[in-house]
Parts: sequence; C-alpha cells; structure tokens
Amino acid sequence: MDRTRLYRDGVLVKENFPIDDISECVGDPGAVVWFDLCEPAGGDLAKISEELGLHELAVEDALHDRQRPKVDAYDGHLFITVYAAGLVDGEIDFVELSLFVTRNALVTVRSSADFDIDAVLRRWDADPEMARYGVAYLLHGLLDHIVDGYFEVLQPLDDRVEALEDELFDGGVTDLRGRHRETFTLRKNLLRFRRMALPVREVVGGLIRRGAEVIDPALMPYYQDVYDHTLRASEWTDSLRELVGNIREAYQNQQGFKLNEIMKKVTSWAAIIAVPTLITGFYGQNVPYPGSGEPIGFWSSTILIIVGGVLLYRAFKKRDWL
Repeated sequence: MDRTRLYRDGVLVKENFPIDDISECVGDPGAVVWFDLCEPAGGDLAKISEELGLHELAVEDALHDRQRPKVDAYDGHLFITVYAAGLVDGEIDFVELSLFVTRNALVTVRSSADFDIDAVLRRWDADPEMARYGVAYLLHGLLDHIVDGYFEVLQPLDDRVEALEDELFDGGVTDLRGRHRETFTLRKNLLRFRRMALPVREVVGGLIRRGAEVIDPALMPYYQDVYDHTLRASEWTDSLRELVGNIREAYQNQQGFKLNEIMKKVTSWAAIIAVPTLITGFYGQNVPYPGSGEPIGFWSSTILIIVGGVLLYRAFKKRDWL
C-alpha cells in the first residue's frame, strides 16, 4: 500500500490520503508532503512526476533497479539512490530506495516491501518538534535509519569472525573444508556490502557540501553525525574483510601444517618398517652368508630388527614425528 503524509507548519495534519490529492497538497507553501511507493509501475510515478516536475531521467532510474548509490541534482529537485541492508539467514539482503527531494516534498520509491518503512515513521514521530524543518528532517530520519541498519548487519558478522578466530587458536577446527567455504562466503558478503554501503558516505557528503541549498543550518550537525556513522561503517567493513582474509589464510596454513604432520608420521613408520624389510631381505638371499642354516642367523636377524625398530621409534618420537 502506498503511504502518504502531510505536514503543515511542522505539524502532521493528514496521512494515508490518496496520491490523487497531490495537487492541493504541494500547492500549499507551508505544507510538506511525503509520498511512499513500493514496487511502483510506470504509471504510478506519472502523476507525481507531473506535479513535482521530476526529470524523466530520474524517473527512469527509479523504475529500473540496480542503480549505483548516488545523488544527482536536477532543476528543482534532487534524486538520491541508496540501499538498505538486512541480514537474512546469514546472507545480506539489500533493498534499493530511490528518493526525490524537492523544496516541500519527499518521495520514496522502494524496490521491495522488505524495507520496514514503519520504523522510519516511528523515528520521525519520536521527535515531532523537529518536523518544523520540513523535508530536510524527513530525509535525515530516513538516511539515519538506513545507516543504523548497517551496524545491525555488521555486528553479527563481527561476532562470527571473532568466533572463527577463537576456534582457530583453540585448535577446535575439524572441518577445514567447511571453514574455507564459510570464510569465502563471509568475504563475498562483505564485498557486496561494501559496494552497496560505502557510496552512501559520498551521498551524505554531497548533501552536506550543498549546505543551505538543501539542509537547514540547524540540521547540519545531524547530517554530520550520519556522515560519521557511514565512515565508521565503511572502516568496520574494511577491517572485517581484512580479518576474514587473514583467517582464511590461517586456515590454509593450518591445513598445510596438518598435512606436514601426517607426512612426517607416514614417513617415520615407513622408515621403521624398512628396517625389518631390509634385514629379512638380506637374510633371504639364495647365496651363502654368515649364519646361513644356523640358529645364530635367525637370532641375529631378529635382534637387529627389534633393536633397529626401537632405535628409530625413539628417535622419531623425540623429534615429535610420532
């Protein structure tokens, strides 16, 4: 369902009214209007585009998904593309949001209903006094909610990376192949997250650089706070990617160490087995040799096998090869 709100002089006076009433709403200089469209078709944006004078290229971008995060300036309005993130069954799920920002209207276009727009409304309603700043306040609340969602994604990933580190150094890893697969998936998710979330820093930075053209000076510290959060999210993402890479490399090294241990044991036992093989092979010659056909030959070969095997076993055990 499309959502709408009308603020007049900083006070919420109407909501969930038909989009067809847009003309009388945007025509009031003291009114601020918010329109929300979820998975719209081409005709859904037509009336809003006509009333607000939205550029056709911006409307086209809003109707086609997989746009890069950006802020574009057109005559009379801004067009912003950002991505909200959520963690679903260990995978990062993104919802694309296209925003049209005019002097007295904010239009949000969601690519999926998975984005919780009601949480944004609760954030707006939590401080109704700030609504007097109009569109700039509504835009800040939306961006702040999106960026806060990044931390809700990063925290579980950080916890999982720490668990992998602890497991690695505690020596409790048994399924190395499974851990390789998990670290690869983590790294891939973080790479996707970085590609979608990191440019939001430039989006917020672009709004700040425009200054009073877009943002009321009283709201500038709030936008700066959102910008700082985007920096923190990007730095956290980079550090997690580096940690996952180090853990993956450590798992590979650990696998190599285990292979070396196995090879040392196999080689040690092969060397021990070679002693009786050598001696019995020598005494099994079809030519006369010292002790041939006499008990001394049997006992001397048996003693050599036992002594040689024990000496090699002790030598390998001392070097921790067995």
